Amino acid sequence: MRPTEHGFVGPLAGELEEYIRFKASMGRHGATRVQVLRSFDRHCLEHGAVRLERGVVERWIAHRIDANPGGCRSWFSYIRDFGRWMRLAHDPDAYVLSDQWKAGSPRPTPYLLTDREAALFLRAAGTLESPSPWAWQSRAFFMLMACCGLRTREVRRLAVGHVDHKARSIDVVDSKAGRSRRLPVGDEVAAELLECDQRSRERFGDDRPAFFVTSTGNPVSPGMPGVVFRRVWTRAGLEWPQAGKRPRPYDFRHRFAFANIERWTRDGVDVMAMLPYLAAYMGHAGIDSTLCYVPPAPISWTDTRTSSPTPNAWSRKRRNHEQGKENGRQLR
Repeated sequence: MRPTEHGFVGPLAGELEEYIRFKASMGRHGATRVQVLRSFDRHCLEHGAVRLERGVVERWIAHRIDANPGGCRSWFSYIRDFGRWMRLAHDPDAYVLSDQWKAGSPRPTPYLLTDREAALFLRAAGTLESPSPWAWQSRAFFMLMACCGLRTREVRRLAVGHVDHKARSIDVVDSKAGRSRRLPVGDEVAAELLECDQRSRERFGDDRPAFFVTSTGNPVSPGMPGVVFRRVWTRAGLEWPQAGKRPRPYDFRHRFAFANIERWTRDGVDVMAMLPYLAAYMGHAGIDSTLCYVPPAPISWTDTRTSSPTPNAWSRKRRNHEQGKENGRQLR
């Protein structure tokens, strides 16, 4: 059999190629996904597997784990997602990788930014005094995290060509686990990105290596957003905690997830029905990753420092979701 466009040659090559095209139509162009599924494709070829069955998938996974016992296992999500797609598109009996194969990792407890803190911070970011590009790019940088829920590294690695001012959208390319996505942005964010781009072009020309840059025109280093965040926080007149959890740029991503879910709950929207959309926007492989950003019982942003969490309809839905997963594990 001749290799497909993405190099698949096994019995499921056609389905794998169709799946990759499907993901590309949704703005997901991750090279890592193709690389991982090529490995699975070779496994199917070697073992004559013509269907997506449990034994075939789990033998392949066990082989990869044996080859790299301590490696990152985020690639589990690719074969799990392929199984879900196969069920919908070709084979209702296709195997979907069990949650027991998830490689869990402890997540840090977020600092829950209040509405007041977020508003004061973004206002101060727009007036930061600095001889560096952060004088005009800090507000745009942190607005992408606060209003679009982007990861810090996704903002750092944003290329000039990935910002479409006319369409008011951005492309987040080859992010976590190689996933990519296209995101619409609101009017305020779009205006901030346009102004930031114009200022940077005046200083560095049209061919700078990244949308956000340093004084020398180089891409922003991993540690710099945290340094600038602390400066803006102080400029906003916000008190820096002397003990306990301290704020960091990534907490804007937590706030984005939490705020959307709290708003849907308040408006009587079916949260579980909306979670797949939120997960896709945030670049998650599934809703379980999105749930990790949300405390068991959401509380008002304005009361984060003074009140205790109180159960509501959303917290009950989440408990039911978790209980359903636990029941499924027991049945297996």
